[in-house]
Amino acid sequence: MMILDSKQAVPLNKDQPPQLIVVIDTEEEFDWNKPVERSSTSVVAMQYINRVQEIFDEYGIKPCYVIDYPIASQQSSYSHLLEIFKGERCEIGAHLHPWVTPPETELLIPENTYPGNLERSLEYAKLKNLTEVIQQNFDFQPTTYKAGRYGFGANTQAILQQLGYQIDLSYCPSFDHGADGGPDYSAAHAEPFWFDDDKILLEIPLTGSFVGSAGDASKGVFNFAQGYKKFKLPGIMSKFGIVDRLVLTPEGYTHEEHVKITKFLYRKGVRTFTWSFHSPTVMPGTTPYVKNEQDVKNFLDSFHQYFDFFFTTMGGVATTPTLLKNTLESTK
Repeated sequence: MMILDSKQAVPLNKDQPPQLIVVIDTEEEFDWNKPVERSSTSVVAMQYINRVQEIFDEYGIKPCYVIDYPIASQQSSYSHLLEIFKGERCEIGAHLHPWVTPPETELLIPENTYPGNLERSLEYAKLKNLTEVIQQNFDFQPTTYKAGRYGFGANTQAILQQLGYQIDLSYCPSFDHGADGGPDYSAAHAEPFWFDDDKILLEIPLTGSFVGSAGDASKGVFNFAQGYKKFKLPGIMSKFGIVDRLVLTPEGYTHEEHVKITKFLYRKGVRTFTWSFHSPTVMPGTTPYVKNEQDVKNFLDSFHQYFDFFFTTMGGVATTPTLLKNTLESTK
């Protein structure tokens, strides 16, 4: 397990309005409750991607679709995005699912589903192949990356810079994926930062955080509460505002929780927020969050609820990973 901490934050001026980035993990459909299979490369859900794109257009949001190899290599899926991309209605980045990206030479074990755990040469080869297929089918050099399963590793920074990437979106603050070999982000913060003094590669993390009055003790208190789930201790801790762990995503979190984490981080001086989700969730039965069309409707309704809150109540504005990097470069 690799413990990943954040470097010094590069915050926006607190007088600036909060900025919202939308990131879509754009990927094949597979059963999240079973071990991954190389044969799971269906991309049927991409036929429904306009369900969310129309909402983004309505609010003037230019989302970033980080796409993996099955999406980037199959015309039936990338053609839907190509039209949006050519219309300058989105940004495109890379998203590495190693188990469905050539060369497929690694053992198919949980640890290897995190690309940062692979040997350097193999992680490089897979990302190079993904980058090249995006270049080929979009006539565009991607410079934004998000590791599949948030699997940033010891060699990832160097590989990204070698392949011309300028922005990483892999960090998942407050979460520890170590149970099956993934990285531990429980000490990471939710603000952008530069990886080194050269300020070549920018990290824009997910908007995830421990929220509550426990402060620096949040991780310990949260983990302690998890050991007493049968006594509903996590819910009690959340109800009384002691500690909760939240992420700004429409998958598995309520509108009230979206508002809670946004206001909490805003009070702490955070001005950059990332709304993220997985592309297959636009179609019923593809992820645990949408079993039927009513679930999809509720999922899409949460977009309207949060965007109305963010842009009206919070006075926020929409941005993109590239635009945010341009803004933060001025603070060099």
